Formats: sequence, C-alpha cells, structure tokens
Amino acid sequence: MRDAVIVGAIRTPVGRRKGGLSHIHPVDLSGHVLSALAERTGFDPADVDDVVWGCVSQVGEQSWNVGRSAVLAAGWPESVPGTTIDRQCGSSQQAVHFAAGAVIAGHADLVIAGGVESMTRVPMGSSAVGGQSGPPGEAARAGLSVGMPFGDRVRARYAGKEGYADGEIAPFNQGVGAEMIAARWGFSRQQLDEYALESHARAAKASDAGDFVPEIAPIDDVTADEGIRRDTSLAALGSLKTPFKADGVVTAGSASQISDGAAALAITTSEWAAAHGLTPLARVHTAVVAGDDPVIMLTGPIPATAKALKRAGLSINDIGAYEVNEAFAPVPLAWLAETGADPARLNPRGGAIALGHPLGGSGARLMTTLVHHMRDNGIRYGLQTMCEGGGMANATILELL
Repeated sequence: MRDAVIVGAIRTPVGRRKGGLSHIHPVDLSGHVLSALAERTGFDPADVDDVVWGCVSQVGEQSWNVGRSAVLAAGWPESVPGTTIDRQCGSSQQAVHFAAGAVIAGHADLVIAGGVESMTRVPMGSSAVGGQSGPPGEAARAGLSVGMPFGDRVRARYAGKEGYADGEIAPFNQGVGAEMIAARWGFSRQQLDEYALESHARAAKASDAGDFVPEIAPIDDVTADEGIRRDTSLAALGSLKTPFKADGVVTAGSASQISDGAAALAITTSEWAAAHGLTPLARVHTAVVAGDDPVIMLTGPIPATAKALKRAGLSINDIGAYEVNEAFAPVPLAWLAETGADPARLNPRGGAIALGHPLGGSGARLMTTLVHHMRDNGIRYGLQTMCEGGGMANATILELL
C-alpha cells in the first residue's frame, strides 16, 4: 500500500506587519522557501510532480496563480507545475491533504505543499473588492465589479442571526465570532489575556533555546520570528481596547498577529523516499475537513478533531502534541474545554498570537513546527487543526517515523 510521508519541512521566519519581510514580494518569499526546502531535503526539483500552494488573498501581487510563479522564482525547471488553493486560513494545511491524497492514489510521487501570505503588501480582505487590492472606489473607477463575496441567498439564509454583520463587505465577522465563543464558553478577559501571555512566553522560550532554527530558512537579515513580545504583561494586555464589541473581551493582544511569511513541506511515499535516499520524518496518518456554523465561524476545530480521532481510531490522550491555530484566544480555549486535551501539550512552542498568522502560509507553518517538535521530543502522534473562514476546519494527525 502507498502511504504519504513528509521528508522535509521548512518555513521563513514570520515577519510582523511592515516588518523585515514587508519589502519582499510574496512570489519571492515563496520561491525562497521552495529553494531552501530542496536544498535541505536533498530532492531534485525536476522530480516534483506538482506544487500545491495556499494563499487567501489571491489578488494583486498574490494573483495569477502564485503557486506557479513560486516555482519559477525558485529557479526550478519549467516542467514543474504549480497551483494555488484557498481554504481560508487552512489553505496550506489543505495543500498538504491534497498532496498526501495525490501520492497515496498514485497520481504523483513527489508533491510540494505549502503557502504564502504577505499581509503587509496584500491586506486581508483585498480580494473582496472586485479583483484588486485598492479601495472599492478605485475598483469602480477601473470598471470592475464591486460587491459582496456572498450572494443574496447566503445573506438571506443568515439574516437576523446573532453575529451576522449585515451590510458589511464580509458579512461574517471573525472578531464577532470570537466574542460569541467567549460568551458561549464563559471565558473572561483575564483568561484570554493570560492565554495570550503564555503564548508569548512559550514562543520566547522556544526561540531562545534555538528550537526554531532547524525549521527556519533565514531571508535577507531576518533570521527569527518578529512577533514575539518578551516584555508584554497582563497589565499591558489589559490596557488594550475591545474592537469587536464595546463590552467585549477579545483584543488585538488575544488575537493572531497580521504577518508575512511562507512555509513548505515535501510529500512523497515511503517507497519513493527510500529509492531516492530521502529520510521520512512523519507519516500523514489521517486528514479530514469539517464544516460548522459560518456565523460563529471559529468552532470548526472541535468537530474536525472528533472526526479525525474517530477515523484514526485514536483518543485525544494518544496525541502527544496539538497545534490549534490561535486565530483568537477563545478558539483553542474552547477546543480544550470540549476535547479534554492536556493544556501542556497545546501549542508547546507558542502560537499565532505570538508568532503571527500569515493566512495562506499558516497551515504549513504550524505543520512544520509540529513535525520538528515531534522529532525533537520523540512524540509518536501529533494533531493539527485550524479554524477557517466560512465555518470550516482541517484536522491532520501525523505519526512520527
């Protein structure tokens, strides 16, 4: 039987908005990480059957199939194809699923999965204004259609439902969804701030110990993640405003950071890896996706995790490390409450609150960190899950090899 194994996992440092990576075109960020992956893993780029690349805001500099452009930027043979996919924040995690499915089915032998997002250069929501990154007025003057990304049927289906932000370009608001989760599970402002502080503390500890060095491909003068705040405190976090709800609990401090970055993984079969002198790091044991309420939006990781564990025949206690994307602090906290997972195993090297969340690249970034953490600590099973716009979530279980 064919399987799907990861033989390489590399990422750029995650840059802060307007930080050290902001001057780099997203195609060049992508090309850089592809080049580093091939160099460190040792495969011949000419053997790559496909590159499956995640990107959320596919407009402007991230348009025109950024996955194919990344191949060309890496200097790989023109015979290597590439495609770009959008499953919102889980885009590059879904890329891994597509890559794993392709090699297991025998449609390919070596597929690269990853993604990119330069949120400085292509701001979140840019693709919702008629195909260019400028304000709606600019799109209208250019003769482009400017409208809602949701048609009348979707709007009618959810009109009047709590949390539905009628009249906005994006009528489903993630920040409002995070507040709804906090209210439903009874999380206080103090709990969210404490969680955010711990994310920074774990990320700082991992960074200072050099844990991220093997997974990072430095670019220009940027060698480490820029978002970690070693000097933050509960007092500082407590002073921040709640932008999504006047009397709310979610702040910028308990939300993921706007970031720039890219990550990539090489997926093949055990047989092909052995024949080409490559060493598998982990097997893609189970890969699922689930849908959930698009208004509260961010609870998808809970049913996705249940689905993955059932399909794998494992319990939550069989999993030695969990990567649950910290889109907002209520997301992993609700996941913990519903799954009964061990908090010590959750995002052990920090999460997106501290490290950042370059949308289309985050799934691959989390998986890269998870694979290296499993290898460093001899952890047999690891689980990754991410909430996604539209009320979805991917979940992946990896097995160490």
